[in-house]
Amino acid sequence: MGSQEQSSYFQTLLCVILLSTLGKMVNSLDSSLLRDFFSILLLQVSMWGSDSFLVIGPSEPIVAMLGTDTVLPCRVSPALNLESMELRWFRSQFSEAVYVYRNGMEQAGEQLVDFKGRAELVKDYITEGRVAVRIYSLRISDNGMYKCFFKKDSDFEVATLELKVIGLGSGPHVFMVGPEDKGIRLTCRGKGWFPQPEVQWTDARGEKIPSLSEDETQDDDGLFQIEASLIVRDSSKTEVSCSMKNPFFGQGQVETISIPESFFPRTSPWKIAFAGTFLILGGFVVAVMFLAWKQQQEKRRVWEVQKEKKEESKAKELLEKELVKRKQLYQQDWRKAKLYADWRKEQFKVAAITLDPDSAHPNLILSENRKQVSLMENVPQNCDASVCQGQEECEAVFSVLGRNCFNTGRHYWEVQVNMGTVAGPVNKWAVGVCSNTVRREGWFVEGPEKNIWVVAYEKGEVKFPTSPESLSLKQHPQRIGVFLDWEDGDVSFYNMADGSHICSFTGLTFYETLCPYFSLRGTGTSVTICSGLDYTENCPDSSPNTSVTHLRSCDTGAPQEAKPLLLP
Repeated sequence: MGSQEQSSYFQTLLCVILLSTLGKMVNSLDSSLLRDFFSILLLQVSMWGSDSFLVIGPSEPIVAMLGTDTVLPCRVSPALNLESMELRWFRSQFSEAVYVYRNGMEQAGEQLVDFKGRAELVKDYITEGRVAVRIYSLRISDNGMYKCFFKKDSDFEVATLELKVIGLGSGPHVFMVGPEDKGIRLTCRGKGWFPQPEVQWTDARGEKIPSLSEDETQDDDGLFQIEASLIVRDSSKTEVSCSMKNPFFGQGQVETISIPESFFPRTSPWKIAFAGTFLILGGFVVAVMFLAWKQQQEKRRVWEVQKEKKEESKAKELLEKELVKRKQLYQQDWRKAKLYADWRKEQFKVAAITLDPDSAHPNLILSENRKQVSLMENVPQNCDASVCQGQEECEAVFSVLGRNCFNTGRHYWEVQVNMGTVAGPVNKWAVGVCSNTVRREGWFVEGPEKNIWVVAYEKGEVKFPTSPESLSLKQHPQRIGVFLDWEDGDVSFYNMADGSHICSFTGLTFYETLCPYFSLRGTGTSVTICSGLDYTENCPDSSPNTSVTHLRSCDTGAPQEAKPLLLP
């Protein structure tokens, strides 16, 4: 009977004995404990009856010198004949094969290029379950982790082993660099080490001295070159040793250097006195130079301030002259230039406009001084114009006229429009002039065909009644100047916040008396008249100095060209 058959026989006999003993213990054992025991027993029996195996590698790292040969052994337990099995040694990836044995022969096609011709299978004991791969001429790249993979039919196992490649380089070589920082600088160099060696300085009594600095580099082969420095200031340390040791192998080399006492720098008392005097004089000179520099900087700052003031004064004088020149040109032909609202006001008479209560829509509220108009709360909003038939109150335009009306001359006034905290889609206002004979009952369109000339805000856009498109303005005007030239047939609107031109009705012929016109819609919307003596009370002056922001041409008459900046 073979050894494997004997083992199976004894295992079966052991099972029979355990089962017979178990039958006697049934009455005394707990049922749950009995089930656990059966499970363990059946698992053990199934393991005894299977062909499973374990792959075992070295428990400690394999240490080998650089350039020598080494073996990576693995074995199976229980011992089996490995000749019919697949054997593979590889690195981190299964495809990184170091050596592959299958079908009784080497499979060189699956081997990494670095190991071709450098790896062979040691199979002296392959029938006893022990094999190894020998690697020749170890390199730094061979250092690291390996795995051996054994496969039989569908069963396979893997073991991990580690290879540490050791390189004992040359050195250390110790030499003196020279005096430095009240001592002697020593340097210790070594090269050709792997891994990076441990460097340690010691004195004659074996006491450790910490390094001042350590610099290490690796060459193309991965070997370390290291340089450590030390400054010895104690003249009693005439012998200093430098050792380099491999951290894994423990083997290293030592070199000692002797430093004659005469090499240590000595400090003369006269040098100390001279150094102290030099420091005091140096501090005094630095202080004097600093004070002189500070005084020079102060003079320079004063000079720059004076220069800057002169330049500002000159620039202001030139600007004033330029403005006078421009104003003279403007006054010569101011009608063609839709610019400079503040200069344009000089050609018009300020109209002290007040609101006429008799012309106000019942849903409007007028202030006591007749300078402000707002809308009552809970007033129905405008309906869609497409259904504006038979819905008088919903479709009414809430308007009011100014008490002051004109049939001659040039007049202007300013108004402040307020959209409330949140301007909704129904908020609307219109500002301008209209004929005193206009019928304003119910719903109507505010436009020249109705003898109403206004600029309006509706649905978040400032619009001109004669144009279907909204006006492209840099900002929505809140303070609007209305300029009426009755004889010349011109109604112009300006954004008084920046003096920019909004739009104009030109080339008109008036036959009737014209009155200031105001209409509004939406909760929180109000209009305040600012012209007259109450500019500062109701409408803070926000118009800037005379400047050109932009020019908009939306005249209803024949187009006219304005001269840019009124310069020839």
